[in-house]
Amino acid sequence: MAYTFNRKILYVDLTYKKIVNEEISREMTGAWLGGRGINTKILWDRVKAGTDPLGPDSVIIFGAGFLNGTLAPSAGRACVTFKSPATNLYSKSSGGGWWGASLKFAGYDHIVISGISEKPVYLWIDDGTVEIRDAASVWGHTVSETNDILKKELRDPNVEIASIGPGGENLVKMAAIMLSTSSAMGRTGGGAVMGSKNLKAIAVRGTGDIENFDNEKFYKVALKSRRALTEDSGAVDLYEHGTAGLVEGVAASGTMPSYNFRLGSVEGIENLTGKYLNESGILKARIGCAGCAIHCHRLSEVQEGKYVGYRAAGPEYETISAFGSGCGVTDMNAVVRGSGLCNDYGMDTISVGNVIQWTIDSIERGVLTKDDVDGLDLRWNNSEAVLEMVRKIAFREGAGDLLAEGVKIASEKTGRGSEKWAIQARGLEQSNVETRSAKGYALAFSINPRGPDHLMNAAIMEFGLTQESRDLVKKLTGDEKYATPYTTEKRADIIRWGEDCIAVSDCLGVCMFASATAWSVSPDVMAQLFSAATGIDMSEEEIMCVGRKIVTLERAFNIREGHARKNDTLPYMLMHEKVTEGPQKGFINSQEELDKMLDDYYTKHEWDLKTGWPTEETYRELGLDFVTDELKSAGKIPG
Repeated sequence: MAYTFNRKILYVDLTYKKIVNEEISREMTGAWLGGRGINTKILWDRVKAGTDPLGPDSVIIFGAGFLNGTLAPSAGRACVTFKSPATNLYSKSSGGGWWGASLKFAGYDHIVISGISEKPVYLWIDDGTVEIRDAASVWGHTVSETNDILKKELRDPNVEIASIGPGGENLVKMAAIMLSTSSAMGRTGGGAVMGSKNLKAIAVRGTGDIENFDNEKFYKVALKSRRALTEDSGAVDLYEHGTAGLVEGVAASGTMPSYNFRLGSVEGIENLTGKYLNESGILKARIGCAGCAIHCHRLSEVQEGKYVGYRAAGPEYETISAFGSGCGVTDMNAVVRGSGLCNDYGMDTISVGNVIQWTIDSIERGVLTKDDVDGLDLRWNNSEAVLEMVRKIAFREGAGDLLAEGVKIASEKTGRGSEKWAIQARGLEQSNVETRSAKGYALAFSINPRGPDHLMNAAIMEFGLTQESRDLVKKLTGDEKYATPYTTEKRADIIRWGEDCIAVSDCLGVCMFASATAWSVSPDVMAQLFSAATGIDMSEEEIMCVGRKIVTLERAFNIREGHARKNDTLPYMLMHEKVTEGPQKGFINSQEELDKMLDDYYTKHEWDLKTGWPTEETYRELGLDFVTDELKSAGKIPG
């Protein structure tokens, strides 16, 4: 048994097969909390400017959430941090399930993987014993096969496994790292980084316990917030319908990305809703991660047709948009199949769906032909061709080899104006949010350090979908009237708070659905939990300041790679083409409105307006003096 703060970092050098443990000091815990925070500090120290994300000098860092394995509500998330092969910038991705808790039970909080193994290997962590083992038995296998084989090999069906599939092995730029078989650390190509190191999996068995500094106080706060979470209207809806519950309302408002963001809905959208999942019999189970008080994950089963009986996790809202409305497909069974294929091949559904949509759009616009996609009849609402292209991407087969590079590179190599309908910025395919009419999301996506997606901020509060979210908007802006997505006013107030809150959540392993979609696990609650767990007194203001410090260091990492204000942007089409029909007709992400929001945002951060760079004083106030020493010599501190 060990206190939550008396933990270890595991360093594994795959080139020299060297394994080293390092204690995490109380000072480091107080400064960076854990999870995403400590991961980010290690990444800054270990990965220098210009490092090849898939080269031997790159590292990939896994971090259990600090409160993984405790009674803290919905604290089941673990983070992975790396330089992205898709964007060549900072990235973190997170996943749920039980892997993070198992790592904590084994006595570790972080794993830092460096070097490249000569042959495929996997890491086996059995409480205090760590081994680098031959992965010949699982290399070339899918994620589900890998889980089955390793659990038999390790003689324990309860071993928790983080692994890659063929997508990661083949260095697909959108390859995911899968926790078990259904929870994806999905975005920006972490699976490719693992694949480049010939690391197939990290299997963990942890049998220890976790002792908090003040158990009585910890349990009191945890139980109170758990009860509040079960009564939160947002959490109740997530339990009932999962994220698919968003589809009906989003489509009704004309903001459900469809046909590669050309339209805001699709005929037959009623067959893609959370309600349809429940009533059609496709939904088979609701699944919760470690410590979960919501149970938003789904287990679904194809009900008819070619894939009848096929089971898969999800589908989530993002996957429904990626393979459903985005491709003009309204067959939920096909969407379930697409979700399952991506999980098994180890790929991000958002990016894979996006690049397929771009391909269909390019064919329709006459830029690509059937011959360019290996003879596939790739068009809107042809789910069979869409699913076949998923396989081709995973194995880099034929046309899939180009698409595996992501939509930015695919469109640049294709040319002929196809970059204009490539829905990406900085190399990352955009999440399925219509930012032309959701102005807070537009700001959040433009400044997100990993690219335009929804998992680094609590921007959803701007819709005012629940009373809890409207109350928070009023607290942050002074008036509930700002709980609307159609204005640029006060967006910086909302986004600044949201990014700090999500950073803290990622440090502690608290799911954003508990802290920033439902609102019961507030920064104040997280500060109380952290203090009771560690004995390190931390107020709400202080813990949010740590969140701000992490956000600023991530920004500094990107600045070191050449990032500046000009890179805080959105996909070309969304910045140059108005919504053409529906309730949001005429909306656009103009440069003028984005500049206004960026000015407000930089001002609140105390960053330089011209460059978008933090000032030396800002770094100093946050305890980031080590950043200024390096960036000054590179001329990347504003004068």
